[in-house]
Parts: sequence; C-alpha cells; structure tokens
Amino acid sequence: MSNVIDKDNKDIRVLVIAEHQHQRLAFTDTVRSLGFMLIDCLSRQQLQDKSKLYGVQVDIWLIDGDYDDSIASFIMASQSSAVLVGFSPAPYLNEMQHYAKWQRKLKRKLAKLLNKPALLDNPPIDNNPAPWRYVVFLGASMGGPHAVKTFLDNLSPTLPICILLAHHFNQNMIETLPRILNRHNDWRCQVITTTQRLRTGHCLIAPIDRQIICDSDGRVILTEQTWSGEYKPGIGQLLQNTSDVYGSDLVSIIFSGMGKDGAQYIDLIQDNNSQLWAQNPSTSVCPSQPQAIIDSGHCQFIGSPELLAQKLTNYISEMTASIISPSFTVSDV
Repeated sequence: MSNVIDKDNKDIRVLVIAEHQHQRLAFTDTVRSLGFMLIDCLSRQQLQDKSKLYGVQVDIWLIDGDYDDSIASFIMASQSSAVLVGFSPAPYLNEMQHYAKWQRKLKRKLAKLLNKPALLDNPPIDNNPAPWRYVVFLGASMGGPHAVKTFLDNLSPTLPICILLAHHFNQNMIETLPRILNRHNDWRCQVITTTQRLRTGHCLIAPIDRQIICDSDGRVILTEQTWSGEYKPGIGQLLQNTSDVYGSDLVSIIFSGMGKDGAQYIDLIQDNNSQLWAQNPSTSVCPSQPQAIIDSGHCQFIGSPELLAQKLTNYISEMTASIISPSFTVSDV
C-alpha cells in the first residue's frame, strides 16, 4: 500500500469493473474527478475478452459486484495494491444532490483505503469551470467514434470552448459513446439527459430519442419532441439552430458518416458567419457526409481529425488573443 500512498494522484492507476453502463459512467466520473489515471472501465465479460490486461500494472481495482475466481487471476497479475468490492447503485448525474452524496461516499472509502484524507478536500473538477467563448458543434455518423475520439485526444480541454456532439447512433448503444470518447483524454463526455449548460472541458452528446435546442445563454434545452427525418439526432437541425444562436462564435465540424445530414441547411446559415469545416473524405470510414459539406462550396477547412484539432487550437488562439472578457459565463441551470 505504501507505494500508492507515496504516488501523486495523477499516477494512481485505476481499473473499474461494473456490469451496468450507468454505474461505469459514475465510476469514471469519480475517478477522473480525483485526478487518478483511469486504465479502463469494463464489464466482467469485457475483462475476460481483454487478455492483454494480464500483467498491466493496476494500483486500485473498483469492482461493482462479488470478488470471485473469474477475475482473481487478473488482479494477482496486476500487482494491485488495493481492491474495493461492492457499491450501491449510483444515482444519475443529473440528480445532483443524490449523486454528490453517492460520489462523496466512494471518495471517503478511497481516502481511507489510501490514507489520503486530502482526497475529500478536492473540489470537483468543474466546480468553478472557466468561462467559454466559442461553441464547437460536431456532427458524425458511421466511422464517427474513432474520428471524434482522435479529434478529442488532440484537443486540450482547457481551451475556452464547449463541445456539442450530434452522432447518429443506435438508441441501445448511445450510452457506450461517452466511455469510448473519454478514454485517454481529459474531456468529460456525457449524453444529455436533462436541460443543462454548455461547459468548458465538457463534450455534451445529443440524445437519440428527444430533441435538444440551444439558446443564447448557453443552455441546452431537452424537449419532449422526437427528431424529425431519417437520421437521429438531426445534425442538420442542430447545425442550423447553433449557427442561428451563436453566429460567428460557432465552429461546426462534420466528420465521417453516411448520407448528407448536415448539408441541407447550409444555404440558410451563411449570413451567420460561423465556421464550417469537414473531415477529409480520404481519412473517413464513410466519406459521403463530409463530402456533402465540401461539395456545398461553403466548407472553409478540410483535414484529418488530428489536423482539425490543430486548426481549431490555432483558430481559437488567434480569435481570443485580443479578447479581454468572454461573451458568455457559466452558471447553474
């Protein structure tokens, strides 16, 4: 245990095992809020399928369930210093009071286990988030998860931006998207389940079953209406909405995908002076969606996910160089 006590929080390696996606998201959020290094967040079956984890150093195992022989060999091979087993179901992240109580309980267990009482003194990562200046809207479909993740991996969450992602996805699979995008970077990705505000360092993901609308105060309003049209969520609808609301403070980027969702309203948004970029079709698993943006004649930059991240970093740096105060500030809904 002493080797963990002596480590900085950022060097403490944590592996989470939980069967339910909601529980995995709650563990991921808590581990990241403490500054720990999250190696992975898996179900038991996914752990069994990842034989490459044998021999990987893990300092802490968080196991939501029984400790049994099926994972004992992994734990022994990881030279783990601590194992926590069994947890109560986590409230949803939008149930702030109940969720904060659950998270505090988990932090208290970790503080006691690691003999690190200072863990309880650490404020949540976004307790006082920096104000944002630009909205970045991302649209993606088939081939999008890898492209968007690569983009986020190469983009600093400390930039004065907030990200809204619309990704065509199966309703039963959408909850897996944050875990895919969160790995190996410090962006906090979550599916929108209630009206909330855009925040720096966060990537909010549009739901599949209900429409969202952005307003000029930075709120993302969850409505009772379903998305119209063949594709859900509607990239074109959100592109028009965000462009109308944020104008020149918006950068929209269309990634890999099938179809032309996003291209249908381009002629209507040109007077808003927002930026419109696209992934290079040659780097896309499915090129038709970014190609439709390029063919419109209004695309201002084309690049791989890595180049798009670098372009955005440079663009934000140039645009904010002479700005003293932001247009919007963050407050609770």
